[in-house]
Amino acid sequence: MLMRKLLLATTALAFAIAPAFAEPVVIRMVSKDLVSTNPPDVKHIERIEAAMAAKGTEIDIQIVDLPSSGYADALSVMLLSGDIPDLIYFQGGDAKMVEQGILEDLTPWIEKSPNLKAALYPHNVERLANYPYLLYVYPPRMPQPVIRKDWLEKSGLPAPQTVEDYVALFTAIKDGDFDGDGVANTYGVTAADNTNELDSIFNQAFGVTGSWMKNEAGEWVNSRITSQEKDKIAFYASLREKGLFDPEYITSKFDVKEDKFYTGKAGVIFGSSAEVIDIYGGKMRQVHPGTELVLLAPPKGPAGQGNQAIDVSKEARGFAMSSLSEHKDTVMALLDFMASPEGQLLDRLGFEGEEYTKSGDTYTMTDKISTWYARFFASANWTPPTPWMSEAAQASLKQVSDNFKPDNAFVFPADYAADLDATESVYRAWVYKFISGEAGMDQWDAYVAEWEAAGGSRLNEYARTVLK
Repeated sequence: MLMRKLLLATTALAFAIAPAFAEPVVIRMVSKDLVSTNPPDVKHIERIEAAMAAKGTEIDIQIVDLPSSGYADALSVMLLSGDIPDLIYFQGGDAKMVEQGILEDLTPWIEKSPNLKAALYPHNVERLANYPYLLYVYPPRMPQPVIRKDWLEKSGLPAPQTVEDYVALFTAIKDGDFDGDGVANTYGVTAADNTNELDSIFNQAFGVTGSWMKNEAGEWVNSRITSQEKDKIAFYASLREKGLFDPEYITSKFDVKEDKFYTGKAGVIFGSSAEVIDIYGGKMRQVHPGTELVLLAPPKGPAGQGNQAIDVSKEARGFAMSSLSEHKDTVMALLDFMASPEGQLLDRLGFEGEEYTKSGDTYTMTDKISTWYARFFASANWTPPTPWMSEAAQASLKQVSDNFKPDNAFVFPADYAADLDATESVYRAWVYKFISGEAGMDQWDAYVAEWEAAGGSRLNEYARTVLK
């Protein structure tokens, strides 16, 4: 009897001191191009969960599906309906959510997240100081032009160094038959949606040095109504008139732009990041085996050389944390892990046996690495176990770094939102009219008057209170 009591007591004590396995904390996450119907996305999330569990953080990351096409609008509808995930990736529309008070100030959280804090780039630090709600840990996004190496060689021209050199290259592409199909290639260069990609290399060349510039009277005005902007737009119009710039850019989305590049309908396109340039290279090799891409430099022009000044007023895209989340500590644990060396290895290299193979400590990249992309971050302080980016992609990182110049843009108060939207619409409409030939450059003053009437004068007046 005594032995039985001792056995029962021992058993009860064992249960009392046995570790309790906590239920995983559910984190709902929504991000563009991350969907539960894509097996690699699901597999990636599952291994992140496993890696964090091994470190003592039990987490259940639930993907919230939204379509990639029209993502920003679909996200806004979801959030305004009251469905607010813990971790939210924005690609526009974040400002109105800040006004609603549903986005968390990330500053104190990053301060106590050692891996994440160390992973930031200088422009991240500046943007967070100005707008602490979005986090996008990547090198600055600056569209850079690329061309097939064999096409550059067939042009008989050196890589362009001046505005005139670019015109010569675009002309050679248009007039040549570099793919040997008996049909001359259509356009020297194409773009998607608007002229932002062209601006990335031609702004400095034409003297558009920032979002705000001083006019002849010494007053701050938006650069979009300056004489330098007029000269640049006139140049774009001349490219279209000569058949060198794709006039369908205004209706082309990024997939259409890319298809024109792969099928030889355009010779030069712009990649927004090193990863995107490598994706272009990988997809091009699927169509044309053995093809390499070459990075082109921003041209010297009437007013200088360099990439467009980079806006540090806020992130244009990135991750935000819901201020309503009941699991903020776990959300930040996830972000801190993804910025860590272990998290970066998972996020940047893909899967062993797919994007890379491993023998001991030696990593060998496969062709699939060119189409893999990080779902979270590209930390500034992470060193890969082996280089895998193409020469063009690596050169783009150096080019953006060497040409980095902060813009003088700033965040306007919320009551200027209508003015910003209206002037943006006026600008885009007139730029297309100028480039298409629907309007002549002699109508520039009419454009400026319409831009000012749409709220531009009010924007200029406010800018003069901010910029000294």
